[in-house]
Amino acid sequence: MAVKKQLIVNADDFGQSAGTNRGIIEAHERGIVTSASLMVRWPGAAQAATYAQAHPELSVGLHLDLGEWAYRNGEWVRLYQLVDENDAASVARELEAQFATFRSLMGQYPTHFDSHQHSHRQEPARSVVLALAKELALPVRGFSEEILYCGEFYGQTDEGLPHLDGVSVENLLRILKNLLPGCTELGCHPGYGSDMETMYQVEREQEIKTLCDPSVRKAVTDMDVELIAFGRE
Repeated sequence: MAVKKQLIVNADDFGQSAGTNRGIIEAHERGIVTSASLMVRWPGAAQAATYAQAHPELSVGLHLDLGEWAYRNGEWVRLYQLVDENDAASVARELEAQFATFRSLMGQYPTHFDSHQHSHRQEPARSVVLALAKELALPVRGFSEEILYCGEFYGQTDEGLPHLDGVSVENLLRILKNLLPGCTELGCHPGYGSDMETMYQVEREQEIKTLCDPSVRKAVTDMDVELIAFGRE
């Protein structure tokens, strides 16, 4: 019997701003977004949590936020840093604090873990996040055998330069066509980013258009891809 193709479309940065929330909600209600990852320290976090509580079909995980880098004038610069990312104790305390805030906002555990700019891929954050996830039996982006992560839907190069072809309808259709049997998480960043300082703004709005494009929904149906959320496989 053939293994079905299942797809979780997860929008990062939920709660970062009202504009980001609006874009994610639009991509969920009109597009193919099935899940989101909440940044609990940002101004839009309470608004995002309120929406999520009223729409339980949208799974919501914790988007661990330790800081952010941006590529400007030919080099990577720090926009902000919450903790020393090389200090395991500091990272652990920050994870515990953000986890507690998530539970306070949402009234439940996150459905999954990931992080801003993939900081959980590096030590010591990797071990800290994996330990908590193991305790709670929750998946972690890129580290769960049962869920393959795809980061190919992205609108910038590794140097932070615009690459709108990466968030085009054509690229998303290619990704859908090449999905492997089993469950895949597709990362995305829809939003209206003019209300926050970020190098990823125009790309966010293009993502909304692509994720809501009727041809994408048609392709999901035609290719017999099942859209699911975390915890609802």
